[in-house]
Parts: sequence; C-alpha cells; structure tokens
Amino acid sequence: MTTRPSSALRTRIEHTIRFLAIDAVERAKSGHPGAPMGLAAAAFELWDGHLRFDPSDPQWPLRDRFVLSNGHASMLLYSLLHLFGYGVSLDDLRAFRQLGSATPGHPEYGHTPGVETTTGPLGQGFATGVGMALAGRLVRARFGAHGDGPGHHFVYGIVSDGDLMEGISAESASLAGHLGLGNLIYLYDDNRITIDGATILAFSEDVAKRFEAQRWHVQKVDGNDADALARALEAARTEADRPSLITMRTVIGFGSPHLAGTSKTHGAPLGADEVRATKEAAGWPLEPDFLVPDDVRAYFAEHAEAKRAARAESDARLAAWRGANPELAKAWDAQRARRVPDHFTEELAAALAGKKAATRKHSGEVIQRAAKALPWLIGGSADLAESNSTTVKDGGHVGPAAGDGVDPFVGRNLHFGIREHAMGALCNGIALDGHFVPYAATFLVFSDYMRPAIRLAALMGQRVVYVFTHDSIFLGEDGPTHQPIEHLDALRAIPELTVFRPADGVETAMAWAWALERASGPVALALTRQDLPPLVRPAGFAPADIWQGGYAVVEPGARPDVVLLATGSEVALAVDAAAKLSGEGIGTRVVSMPSLELWAAQPEEQRRALVPADETPVVAIEAARGESFQRWVGSRGLVVGIDRFGASAPIGALAEHFGFTPDQLAARIHQHLR
Repeated sequence: MTTRPSSALRTRIEHTIRFLAIDAVERAKSGHPGAPMGLAAAAFELWDGHLRFDPSDPQWPLRDRFVLSNGHASMLLYSLLHLFGYGVSLDDLRAFRQLGSATPGHPEYGHTPGVETTTGPLGQGFATGVGMALAGRLVRARFGAHGDGPGHHFVYGIVSDGDLMEGISAESASLAGHLGLGNLIYLYDDNRITIDGATILAFSEDVAKRFEAQRWHVQKVDGNDADALARALEAARTEADRPSLITMRTVIGFGSPHLAGTSKTHGAPLGADEVRATKEAAGWPLEPDFLVPDDVRAYFAEHAEAKRAARAESDARLAAWRGANPELAKAWDAQRARRVPDHFTEELAAALAGKKAATRKHSGEVIQRAAKALPWLIGGSADLAESNSTTVKDGGHVGPAAGDGVDPFVGRNLHFGIREHAMGALCNGIALDGHFVPYAATFLVFSDYMRPAIRLAALMGQRVVYVFTHDSIFLGEDGPTHQPIEHLDALRAIPELTVFRPADGVETAMAWAWALERASGPVALALTRQDLPPLVRPAGFAPADIWQGGYAVVEPGARPDVVLLATGSEVALAVDAAAKLSGEGIGTRVVSMPSLELWAAQPEEQRRALVPADETPVVAIEAARGESFQRWVGSRGLVVGIDRFGASAPIGALAEHFGFTPDQLAARIHQHLR
C-alpha cells in the first residue's frame, strides 16, 4: 500500500467526507449527518489502510466485506464509494434520498455498487455480518484450509448503540463468539446518543464486558486517533479464534460548533446557519458545496490504484493455487455457480411419489438427497432439528460440536440454538457471500421472530429457504401458543417471497426443487407435523404442473358445479369432501394451490380455465385465517378458515371442533350452494 497521508492531508480528507455528508443531507432536507461527521476519521482509516477491495470490481470474490449496520449513516458509505471510484458520482450524492437515485436513505444491496447488504432496521446488519463471516470460514474450510485459496477475507463493520440495544445483536454476537469467528471485526461507534437523547435514558450496560462474556476480543480506542485504531485493527486481525469488537469513543456531529454531541444532529439537517458555522470553524470553503479538493481527489485516485494492484497480487496467488489444486479449483467454481445436476428435479419427485408421511418428513428426505447432490446447500434449525427433519446425516456439525481434531467449519449442519432472530439474518449473510444456498428451520408460529430478516431477504433477492414445520392447528396438544393461524397470510403479504404449502411428497419435492433450481429470491415452506396421504392425480399430470401454483387434483368430468381450492393438509380433506358432494350429484373440481404467488403469476386465461370467472361458486379451504384466498373466490365465494386462535387437543378432536372433517366441510358447502 502507498504511504499514509500527512496530518494536514488527513484532516482535509476527513473534512471532505464530513462535508459531503452535510451537504447531501442539507440538499435533501432530510437524513442523518451526525454519525458520518463523527465517524469520518475511523471510516477513512479502515477503508484506506485495511479494507481489501477493488473499486472497479465490487464483486471480486477475495474482497473483504464491509457492513454499515447503522444504515442511517449512509452518506458516510456513499462518500467513501464516491471517493474511491465505485461509480457513485457527485450527481448521485446531490440526489441523495431522491426517487430513483443511487443513494437511497439507507444502503440497499444491488442498488448501489459497493453496498454489501441492505441495512436499515437496526441490528440486522450486525447479524448479517456474522453470517458473512461464518460463510467465509465455511469457504476457507472447504477450499483454503492450507493458507491459500478463497475464504481468507475479513468482514468489517461499523455498529451503533442502536444496533447493540436490539436483541438480535445479542443473539448473533453470542453465536459468533461461540463459533470463534476470528474473521469478524466490528467498530462500535460509542457516541452515547440516540434519537431521544443521551443513551443514559435507556442504556447503561458495560458493552465491553458484555462482549468479553460472549467470547469476543475487545479493545478500546479514541475514534479520532487514527494510529491507535490502526494498531487495534492489526491486533484484531491476528486474533484468529475470536471475533473482535473495537469500541470507539466518538462525538456525533463532530465539528458542529453548537450541535456536536447532541441528538439534534442524529436525524435532521444541521440547517443553513449551522452548516455555515461548521464550515467556518473547520476553515472549509462555503462554496461550492460537495467540494472535493484536488489533493484529496488525487490521493484517492492513487490509493484506488493501489487497491487494484493489491488485488492483482491476490489474483496471482489464487492462480497459483488453481494450478496446484485443479480439482479443488473446479469444485470452488461449481460451488459459486450453484448448479443443479440434470434430471435432479424429476428424480426427486419420483423418489417421493406414493409415500404417506408428514410433509416435514418428505422435506427431510429431500434434504438428504439434495445434500448429496448439491455441496452448496447448507443449513440448520433453531434447536428443533429433529422436529424440523433438517439434519444432514453424516454431514458433520459446524462449530465446537464437530469434535476434537476436526475443522469446526467443514460440516454441513448449522446449529443456531434458540435464536430465530439471528438465524434469519445469519442466513442472509451466508447467501450474500455467494457460495451457498442456506436453509433455516423452526416452527411456523415462530416465523414472526424472523420476519424482518425474511423481508430483507426478499428485498435483496437472496436465495434463502425457510423450513417452517408444524404449520396449522393440527400440531395438536401444544395448543394455541404454538398453532399458527395468521402466519401464512402474513408471509404471503411479503413481496418477492414465494410461499409453498405442499399437500404430499410430490408437492414437497417440487417446492424444494423450485427453491433450489428456479427461485431468484427466498422461499418459505409450510410443512405438516401429521402424516398426509399421497394424492391421486388425473391422467396427464406432470410434476412441473405444481410450479403453476395451482392445478386440478379432481375433475368432475363435466362443467363443475363448485370449485374447491385448498393447500397442504386440506387438499386431501377437499378430495374427500368432493367425493361426498359428487355422490349427491354435485360436480366438484378440486384445485391444489401449493403456492399462491406462483398461481398469481400465471396468465389469466390459464387461471380462468381452472377457476372460472362466471357464476361457478368457489370455496377455499385452509386451516388458517385464509385471507389470502379472498381475491380468488369472487363475490359468490366462501373461505373456510379459522377466525380465532387454536386449542389444545388431539388432532381428531381439533378437526371436529373447527369443522375440518369431510362431512362437516361437505355440509358447509351444501349450505353455501343453496
């Protein structure tokens, strides 16, 4: 790396970062200037002297990752991206927070080059970074265990008081310390200010002791002492077996004569008068705004070139590794491509056809078969692996449970512990790394704990598979606290999330196949605890029909008098009710609808062929709220669902109590048709 800047030049660089943020927030008339002002010195030291990246190739696989967990400080990141030449222009900075700009209010993955993950909800970035670090260690164990090859990068981040107050940070920090993620280094912006005022209002714990108790390596520095921070970062990189937290005392709104150190700089522009006073106090020109002095511009151009040169050296070492390990290099390329073998889907569907079992058990069989064929599939459960059927047999454990003498990161089975909040975000980080498709498992009722992370996975278009079992009141005696009622509708309301509720083994196989072969974003599987019979389908059925989201399971042979729509365990119930109705001369079509999202994506003509737009009555059956079906049943339709919480009882008693038996369903449909 080239020489460090002189003291005078460093001051101008730090002022440049501060005033780019101040000017952008002032122009937008909204934003958060205080954190970028306080963090300018530390962020510059990290990016300039320690972070490994190539501005001309933001996806370079050997790069270090940087997570700005306090995403409200986005102008700090955008200023650095601009100065280092990531393609974020001054006009982009001028368009901060404007419609369609490359500089939204909080960083968004895939929207701005150089942004590694979408952050905004506090704590999510913290936990996602833990997932990135875990993925890095998984990659190193597979391909770079002997000091060469991929997986030797670090994950750096800046985290705030707000991140540490959110419970997800405690969950994910605990797991990071337990796993010994020595490739994870966080800078804690200890400015002691939140939106409401000083942190003493609600936060007085000893953060250093908290993280030490969670097996982290903890150091303290002055956030404006670049040399001390450089030494701390070097020490953190040499700490191979523990994640590192560097607590930095900073001043929010640093340099503002009247507002520094106050919550007034957190989430609002300084105002024209204070901007003028701040620039005058720093000896900074009042005009033009968005100023980048020539010597500052030249410094960043030189150091961006140095970053590219360092990248070339890393690539040369990687090429040597490829030459010495051709089979391993081939496997690494395949891992990143995440390809599915030919005929995998067909073989999967055939293997599960005709079997009576709970769909969670079918899912478990899929995982076993997929794990053998797809080395890039990895995952685990929130302490429910046996119930979720997610353990890869002979796959080995990740973490200390791997055993003595075994690389703790070479296994396939992740153990998240009872940490659903962290599990969801960690899987986002694993997916963002680019080498794996992770799956995360728990009971469907606990999907609420994961919802922010699921939403971010959908927003980022990340391939994460959620294995949600015990999907209805029919989990039985555990009662209403564990019986999901509103959760299917809540998940279906998330844009870009595909939800499957399969009815048997073939549908479960095809749901998994979609997630592994076709999906461009997250997929949620809602799976039963109880056994379900295999469906008998009409002639001409092909497993790929399931990917249409809805298909006929029973046809009356003529124009139907009623159409029944059902998902999951209620498909077999609808089939039995249809038999009773047909025996009474009521022609009944049964449509299994494993995925309402895929169904909605089909051409209208195709949908109308199964669910007519005429006066044919349509009845939807789902042992849940069923609000998702209102748009499909029409004005004469009926949704047979549950409008209250469940109850504690055996499955048979619950079915009778809530009206989910063939006789009760047939009688209700009779009544509706009158």
